[in-house]
Amino acid sequence: MKIFEKFRKKEEKASCCSCCSCNEGASVKVLGSGCAKCNQLESAVKEALSELNMDTTIDHVTDFNQIAAYGVMSTPALVVDGKVVSYGKVLKTDEVLKLLKKIRG
Repeated sequence: MKIFEKFRKKEEKASCCSCCSCNEGASVKVLGSGCAKCNQLESAVKEALSELNMDTTIDHVTDFNQIAAYGVMSTPALVVDGKVVSYGKVLKTDEVLKLLKKIRG
């Protein structure tokens, strides 16, 4: 949807680079209203990051306009380094581990 492209471009410009791997605290975001499912996803992400010894801050985005800017219409969603990697379901810790290993090596 073209309306979301405008917001997404603004988000990308705020980043230091396109890959975000140049800084230690690369971006991980949980998108959702703050409901139980969103909180479960955040917990699974925290546990996965801990197991991988990754020093990454998790942002929990609850503002609908910011969520829509990613093109997400079904929450909870997981965004890693500016890319939506999952939406509409609660990932288990092992699923998050696989995604993070694939994305970050």
